[in-house]
Amino acid sequence: MIDNPRFGFVEWFRPGEYERTEAILPEIVASGASWLRTHLSWAEYLSPGGEEWFDWLLPKLAENLEVLPCVHYTPPSLSRTGKTSGAPQRLQDYADFIDHVLTRYGKHFRDIELWNEPNNLLDWDWREDTDFNLFCEMVGGAAYWVKKRGWRAVLGGPCPFDPYWVDLMGERGVLAECGAVGFHGFPGTWDSEMGSWGGWDLHLGEMRRILDQYNPDAELWVTETGYSTWRNDEFQQARRFAAALAVPADRVYWYSWRDVPHDVPVQEGFWFDARHYHLGAVEAGGRKKLLARLLIDGGVKEVQAFSQIASPSLITGASPALITGGAGFIGSNLAASLLADGEEVIILDNLSRPGVHENLAWLKDEFGDRLHPFLADIRDLPMIEPAFADASSVFHLAAQTAVTTSLDQPIDDFEVNARGTLNVVEAVRRAGGLAPLIFASTNKVYGSLDDLEMIELEDRYIPADEATRKHGIGEARPLDLCTPYGCSKGTADQYVLDYSRSFGLRSAVLRMSCIYGPRQFGTEDQGWVAHFLIQALKGEPITVYGDGKQVRDVLHVNDAVAAYRMLRARIADVNGEAFNLGGGPGNAVSLQTVLQQIGVLSNQRPKLNFDNWRQGDQPYFVADTTKLRERIGWQAKIGWKAGLADLAAWLREHRDLEGSAEHFRGRASA
Repeated sequence: MIDNPRFGFVEWFRPGEYERTEAILPEIVASGASWLRTHLSWAEYLSPGGEEWFDWLLPKLAENLEVLPCVHYTPPSLSRTGKTSGAPQRLQDYADFIDHVLTRYGKHFRDIELWNEPNNLLDWDWREDTDFNLFCEMVGGAAYWVKKRGWRAVLGGPCPFDPYWVDLMGERGVLAECGAVGFHGFPGTWDSEMGSWGGWDLHLGEMRRILDQYNPDAELWVTETGYSTWRNDEFQQARRFAAALAVPADRVYWYSWRDVPHDVPVQEGFWFDARHYHLGAVEAGGRKKLLARLLIDGGVKEVQAFSQIASPSLITGASPALITGGAGFIGSNLAASLLADGEEVIILDNLSRPGVHENLAWLKDEFGDRLHPFLADIRDLPMIEPAFADASSVFHLAAQTAVTTSLDQPIDDFEVNARGTLNVVEAVRRAGGLAPLIFASTNKVYGSLDDLEMIELEDRYIPADEATRKHGIGEARPLDLCTPYGCSKGTADQYVLDYSRSFGLRSAVLRMSCIYGPRQFGTEDQGWVAHFLIQALKGEPITVYGDGKQVRDVLHVNDAVAAYRMLRARIADVNGEAFNLGGGPGNAVSLQTVLQQIGVLSNQRPKLNFDNWRQGDQPYFVADTTKLRERIGWQAKIGWKAGLADLAAWLREHRDLEGSAEHFRGRASA
């Protein structure tokens, strides 16, 4: 492992993308990258507005990064084929353009790449140049001039790797004029699937031997490598990145920083291959994948350390409990509880949520080889099925958990919550169907409760019906699925119960209210209690959607974990049933009440902003947990005020938030 290796990213910027460029550059700099490879399209430069675009772009990129411009694409009017992939009619025109680029922009870079993927028909139409004579004359002449003027020429990397082509460049004298030669390889995304990938050492060793024959001083650069997360395997992307930085090359450029937006055609055409759209470390919309989060949080060392976290370890004899979403908030607390009692635990998680990799690292540090990370996505049944083979019990917590996200991305919400749950129950069935399965459902399956008559008090809503005020909402309440989130979770809820009836699975469902506590990284969309507390402790404003009189029965995560474990232990008595899980009437609080208590804990009044009600928001939900109490003996033990103090103390200690640690610490008791 190389200490603090330097690395770069590849990012193509299209003309006019001023806002996108301004948004992306600070992220790349924050990742710790030293280099940025981008393209300077000859064709775009000569198009209307092209000169102005590159006049702005190249100086902007070079402010904090060492830029490698890749100059390619013949203007169609100058091309022998009428396309950007064709050789120019007058080969010297390319060298003349390179000369112009050096004069106009050369102060912003030290190296310049001559063409891209010359054996790729989309970049260089070698059907019109089968012996590469035109290419060698064009690029060789330009490289000679680059070297003459004091810059370093980089020969574009063939893709797929072709040692015969590189050797031809040596025989023709092109390598002698180049200070570096590019290599492109995408193991696990393209090359390995085409049967041409023999490993980094094999290919780079072969290339180094060719370079040593014709130009021993030439450096070997990996100018493109990457891994597509089109199957949602973000951990594999981080692992491949760490592996790429250890290869025997003088430079490595990772392709790319951001995904291609879904409405933009790639070179081959619009959605020709889905893998093209998911090669970034950040989604097109700005959500950071695991690789980006690790780089920004802790740099290359963090990526290298984390890439080892899922190394296999032998199970010591006991069949493990399996927790999907086990690196999440509730999952990590449940895992810690089981591990502390000596159980083996498999955590199945795709690590797509911010903060969850920290939970996984904490569990691994605390419990060592009894924890078995299985990093995959529940949307991929063939991938996850082996994790269920020897599981003694299954807790299914993996989900898309935000109503707002479901409204923005309803298909993704369905794929995770509904299809993902179907995959989980099917994996349990295929494994023999003996493992008890406990599913984390939601109170949102009961809908917005519009039919409940409400009384508006000064700080809260309460039901007009006395029995509902006394006990809350019971399981006899008909399901009323609203919002895509409610629909997907309701579908999952019913699949779990039906697999008990149809296939004999031993399963139960917990329809949860608002769970809060340590290891929760709250956002506006999910984990509102933690989000409110985090914002207040940071002294930042809190946005309240609606009037803040909404009532919820909040439940400390320790009590939730107890319910999951007790339900598993009593699965023979509760098979095929659904239970409400929440704090009940004793922990029923309005948002305003919670905010007042947060003011006490933070020693300052929270700064509030108010916005419109959110779609599907319930003015009141308090779970009637009578059934859970009567059937398995469970009840909430941690009062909401003590629980809130416990969360505040944890946030102060682990999130480095402002305030007095002594002031926040409180005993988590009723």
